[in-house]
Amino acid sequence: MRLSSFLALFRPALPLILGLSLGCSLSLLMVSWTQGDTEDSCGDELGNGRRFLGGGEGHRDSRDGAGDADFQPRIVPYHKDPNKPHKKVLRTRYIHTELGIRERLLVGVLTSRATLNTLAVAVNRTVAHHFHRTFFFTGLRSPKVPHGMTVVAHGDDRPVWLMYETVRHLHQHYGSEYDWFLLAQDDTYMQADRLSELVGHLSAGQDLYMGRAEEFIGGEEKARYCHGGYGYLLSRSLLARLQPHLDTCRNDILSVRPDEWLGRCIIDYLGMSCVEVHQEMTYRYFELGKNADPEREDSPEFKNAFTVHPVSDPNLMYRLHKRFSHIELEWTYLQIQQLQMQISNLSDLTPEGKAGVTWPIGINPPFKPRTRFEVINWEYFTEEHIYSCVDGSPKCELRGVNRADVNAILEIAVERLNERYQPQLRFRKRRLLNGYRRFDPTRGMEYILDLALEAYTQKGHSQVIAKRVNLLRPLSSVEIIPMPYVTEATRVQVILPVTAQDQDYVGNFLDMYVMNTLDTHDNVLLTFLFIYDPFDAQRVSQTDVFAGVKAMIGEVEKRYGDVKIPWISVKTEVPSQVKLMDIISKKHPVDTLFFLASVWTEVNADFLNRCRMNSISNWQVFFPIHFQEYNPAVLYRDQQPSAASSSAASESLRDGHFDRHVFDEACFYNADYMTARTKMAADILDNEELLESMDVYDIFVRYSGLHVFRAVEPALIQKYVRRTCNPRFSEDIYHRCVLSNLEGLGSRSHLAMALFEQEQANST
Repeated sequence: MRLSSFLALFRPALPLILGLSLGCSLSLLMVSWTQGDTEDSCGDELGNGRRFLGGGEGHRDSRDGAGDADFQPRIVPYHKDPNKPHKKVLRTRYIHTELGIRERLLVGVLTSRATLNTLAVAVNRTVAHHFHRTFFFTGLRSPKVPHGMTVVAHGDDRPVWLMYETVRHLHQHYGSEYDWFLLAQDDTYMQADRLSELVGHLSAGQDLYMGRAEEFIGGEEKARYCHGGYGYLLSRSLLARLQPHLDTCRNDILSVRPDEWLGRCIIDYLGMSCVEVHQEMTYRYFELGKNADPEREDSPEFKNAFTVHPVSDPNLMYRLHKRFSHIELEWTYLQIQQLQMQISNLSDLTPEGKAGVTWPIGINPPFKPRTRFEVINWEYFTEEHIYSCVDGSPKCELRGVNRADVNAILEIAVERLNERYQPQLRFRKRRLLNGYRRFDPTRGMEYILDLALEAYTQKGHSQVIAKRVNLLRPLSSVEIIPMPYVTEATRVQVILPVTAQDQDYVGNFLDMYVMNTLDTHDNVLLTFLFIYDPFDAQRVSQTDVFAGVKAMIGEVEKRYGDVKIPWISVKTEVPSQVKLMDIISKKHPVDTLFFLASVWTEVNADFLNRCRMNSISNWQVFFPIHFQEYNPAVLYRDQQPSAASSSAASESLRDGHFDRHVFDEACFYNADYMTARTKMAADILDNEELLESMDVYDIFVRYSGLHVFRAVEPALIQKYVRRTCNPRFSEDIYHRCVLSNLEGLGSRSHLAMALFEQEQANST
């Protein structure tokens, strides 16, 4: 993958880090560390834990409490009854199912038909994606349900009935899957990360009813209920104990407020009251005043709040989310500074001392190559050109993402310089003298810039100076994209199209297929597709051009009695890949996994397993880039390859390159192909020649909507062959075929040496 592609894939959570070449590289995020006495300890509130502590008391040892019994290990004895027959143990697919590990938090938002498309949508857009699952409960469903929201309609708009049905629904469907349940109204702003961290600190095995404690009407009782506007937590065990009493509470307790009704039910039948502090953890909330401006709220109660209420309109919800995002970002920068101070402090105790601290502090050190083959190359660039091009040219114009990247780092470099030296100096960029960049997979994109700057003093004097700066675009948290479950036990149906010109290579294909699949009993089937031109098709009864290939197939079937290798004969002037697949697709079930191969393919178990894992029905198709050997006539010229090079070739990739111009090999499911072809039917009516101008890769890219996975495949190796390029195909397909033949001759060094020897021979 090119460096420019990484810029799009790895978007850092932090801005660029810059250092200046002033004898050593310094990070702008680093705070200077000073020796001396201080009252601050090493743990200067690096985490958000201080937000959860309740009161000023220290942490108490509560291990003797009955509520912590779930932390005590228990031995479950196993007694095998000799009188009972042995039964096979069925294991679950995932270990967390067998161990009873549940997700931590499920969020339920109580909304209404009137606010489902306004406030509820604002909640969904701001914080819902930060929780594992979020449900929106309403009495009556609106005619148009917002996209991307899980809405549960109970059929009755009465508030207490909505609460009753919501609690019953949560216990019935998700009571065994989650440890905690958070219920809130749609006019509540929630800080998702803080709430998730809160439940992460609480014991999951205890009954807990936690939120903002409110007095009942009258205020005579000491018991409190949790105010629904600020949200409240219910533990799984409490929900299970409450379930049998819900019907009784619905009939006996009269209340117009659903949160008060639920609190009364919990108090009367479980004897529990709402609490704001539990296990030294505090449920923090903030009451938003009328006409309040989130940008001006600066109190500790607001900054540390988990929930904010009331939120009167969606615009206010978005402004609150923006404000809290800025607060979290500032807190993150403070944590980084404190961590950098601690790392700098501890570096004195290491064998390397201060010299062992790499820039930027806290980020992985640069990759150290062990051999010259692992050295990461630097790309040289200016403001107009880059000297490392995709097509191998020595120089090309800066375009697209590369130009945007260079412009961004130049702006940030000058901006950071001004932040550091103002008000004494102010800089303005004149031009970029030299630019270098490289992608280090252990830390991110590194830059070195030589800048011509015009420096201005406070008195107005100016001077042009040259300054070198180092920048790093660090990799942030790598996101794991969830993928559907796949298995390596899927049967692969190999499809091999063969023309009269290609049949000389079928023998080697069959030998490799027999050795790597039939001898190993792999779950693979093979089907030949014989492509006759009209002239050969007329003479097939007298002379079959594929008689030799069919004889080889017969020999394989005779050697392996239980193996059948079918073939299909097709007559066509232009062997379009799409037309051939249309014929194959109709003769196989929809759940068939196809591997569309070529006669030069060497099939092996490693590639077949990757074909199974990278092809996901209704999700992804796989187009591998095979490794193409160079022309041995150019590679060795008049010399024979040595025995050492031959043995090394059998263990690793031989002299060659990954041929990115060929799209012949493909792995995909028949159902996905049929769906894409159905979407293409309308375009064929307007242009009948469209089938001949496209291949299977184009079909999936244009009409499928699936992930088209295109990657190098080191296990898919082809020997050198000069392909016959059919001019009747589209210009793009023909051009790719010609480029593949040209680039497959040899590397630049091989071609240069061949030309040099030829000129030497001509001169003598």
